[in-house]
Amino acid sequence: MEIWINPACSKCRGAMELLDAEGADYTVRRYLEDVPSPDEIRAVLDRLGLEPWDIARTQEAEAKELGLKEWPREAGSRERWISALAGHPKLIQRPIITTDDGTAVVARTDEAVRDAMKR
Repeated sequence: MEIWINPACSKCRGAMELLDAEGADYTVRRYLEDVPSPDEIRAVLDRLGLEPWDIARTQEAEAKELGLKEWPREAGSRERWISALAGHPKLIQRPIITTDDGTAVVARTDEAVRDAMKR
């Protein structure tokens, strides 16, 4: 498993504490420093079964500057959203856990972290 985190995020810290308490084997990716490429974002979206606007943090200051809330949420705009997430990684929802079975979860709750550990 790999977990994409922002160390300043309480949800990320909580997810890692739960993984540690359960003895899970995982690697940490500090995605603000090790920024995912557009291809990596596409791959994670496929694993999540979501679209880029589904994992965008639209309340962030950067999102407001870009006017992200007003962007179309349709197939024709998908690449624009992916480029925005790659160019502004702070906009990516966190934490994201990629699992050994090829899926992924946005692990904002203990239940989602436990679900990831079962995969």
